[in-house]
Amino acid sequence: MRLPFTQIDAFASKPFTGNSAAVFPLDAWLPEEVHQAIAMENNLSETAFLIPATGDADYELRWWTPTVEVAMCGHATLASGHAILSADPGRDRVRFRTRKAGILTVSRDGEGYALDLPATLMAPGRNDALLASLGTPGGAVFTSVSGAEETDIILLENEAAVLACTPDFKALAGIETMAIVTAPGSSADIASRVFVPAWGIDEDPVTGSAHAALAPFWADKLGRDSFSAFQASARGGHMHCRVAGERVILTGQCVTVIEGVFSF
Repeated sequence: MRLPFTQIDAFASKPFTGNSAAVFPLDAWLPEEVHQAIAMENNLSETAFLIPATGDADYELRWWTPTVEVAMCGHATLASGHAILSADPGRDRVRFRTRKAGILTVSRDGEGYALDLPATLMAPGRNDALLASLGTPGGAVFTSVSGAEETDIILLENEAAVLACTPDFKALAGIETMAIVTAPGSSADIASRVFVPAWGIDEDPVTGSAHAALAPFWADKLGRDSFSAFQASARGGHMHCRVAGERVILTGQCVTVIEGVFSF
């Protein structure tokens, strides 16, 4: 079998930054184990698969990490939108139907794109095992009370503390949550890092689904619904966040780095 695919750096203005996703347009879904095997072979944070849809969406969209299918992935949705819109200059937006996150939309926005996601809401919580695994005993924990993915936000004092975070990935792998450390930023309004070893990704480079939680969380703390964000991974990525009711709008750019054929 030969499948055309595109590899795209999302939330990136140049290659080798942001978060890479492989995008596979299909006529129909492959067997589950084949989706997983392709994602494992790619060994990217996410591999996205899409098929044509009818009704309220243009495509059905699903995402796999090297080890699991996930409920919502922002950067691979942005990459999928880029793959479709860059191939059709006359088109302004594309709508994706997902299994657990509803309809997600990618629209043109200046030199980049706007990604519309459902907001993830947080409430104060406690998770001593998570703090110990992250090496952040003084962090304040907030746990998701809504949203597609189980999420914990750990609020730290400043960006230096975010950069200094050194998780015990073996211990963290036993905690089934997306762990986000965050603080006020220096190059942007907020800074963060994201760790999900339980899903096969020790540190995710730039995470749209994390900002579905960070956007309403920080909008409340900053007293405004729009601000800039930097995910301080080794690759790094910038985006703009805006809260619009129960939705979060993330804007960023994409760069195509590979166009090829996957054979098996």
